[in-house]
Amino acid sequence: MSAQSGRDMLLKCFDGTNAFVTVAGLRSRHLSFNAASVDITSADSAGRWRELLAGAGLRRLSLSGAGIFRDDAAQLLVRQVFFDGAVMFDIALESAGEPSFTAL
Repeated sequence: MSAQSGRDMLLKCFDGTNAFVTVAGLRSRHLSFNAASVDITSADSAGRWRELLAGAGLRRLSLSGAGIFRDDAAQLLVRQVFFDGAVMFDIALESAGEPSFTAL
């Protein structure tokens, strides 16, 4: 994936009306993807070979960055959603086409 400009990496927040509203443009500092298997190896494993649990695993996306809120209303929405405990965000890479990630 090529570099993304801040205005193309958008933070969207669920506004409670079945829609995600763009609240900020991000200048990404760190974006990483990670996938890990679930290791179930034990002393009873055949030949003591490593055993992995089929169909299971962990997937993580980590994003940290800095950006600018669109306006005061956007900043208030993010604070309200966070303190209400109903955190639902969407990160959109607009210039990359379809990729979009939603955090619940």
